Amino acid sequence: MIRTLLMLTFWAIALPFVFLFCFPWTLLTGSADFMYRVFMWGTSRGVRLAGVRASTVGLERLDPARSYIFMSNHVSNIDPPLMIPLIPRRTSILIKQELFKIPLLGRAMRAGAMVPVDRANRDAGIAAVRAACQVVRQGLNMTIYVEGHRSRDGKLMAFKKGPFYLAMECKIPVVPVTISGTHEVMPKGRFAIKPGKVEVIFHDPIEPQDFGSRDNLMEKVRRAIDSGLPPELQENPQQTTLAQPPRMTGHPEQSEASMHSFREAREENTP
Repeated sequence: MIRTLLMLTFWAIALPFVFLFCFPWTLLTGSADFMYRVFMWGTSRGVRLAGVRASTVGLERLDPARSYIFMSNHVSNIDPPLMIPLIPRRTSILIKQELFKIPLLGRAMRAGAMVPVDRANRDAGIAAVRAACQVVRQGLNMTIYVEGHRSRDGKLMAFKKGPFYLAMECKIPVVPVTISGTHEVMPKGRFAIKPGKVEVIFHDPIEPQDFGSRDNLMEKVRRAIDSGLPPELQENPQQTTLAQPPRMTGHPEQSEASMHSFREAREENTP
């Protein structure tokens, strides 16, 4: 509880500073880049004060010069402040509109091109997707928690369709992201943060030409995110085990036989 209060106190002190010094600079220059960098610095420092340490996998797969749509699972309130500072370059986020009502924070998020979403209103959700598409076309990344809500048990819930409409419309690469460990650090329904280690996995980008249909893209993203979860939380642990081919070692005939067996097993486990 003490670490949680330390994090919140640090953010409460830092937010007025961001608003008083960085927000006027944003208005003066017309760019939110400086405010974003300061905001991300404060966000990551707050998480570290809470005793949460993150290790990353797969950042080398990303091209810092390109824009991506990052689609992640969501199990904890600590997910966004933990994950967002790790993303190369500036990213916008689809955020529930209630957070925009918080004084100072709401104005800072609007200045940073964050996109509010009314999860109870379908028409507002469509408008949010259109607004997000405009933001992406300006060259920003977009980060979306595709389940729409936090999972209570750490397992994947049903995905919202809006993010996949966005990807099909914008035609930029999609990066599935698995956050593993925040369910133990700060599960849904608990205020206090338990110090611990978290792993954030950035999977291979899915290029627009490989999307297929919207449902196909949704399935590809789901499989990728699920593959990074602990085995006890995965939907298809056997299928994940078969995802990688065997190493080509030993006699050539033996290696070829192993590859043949791998292909047959993968076909049997492909829906």
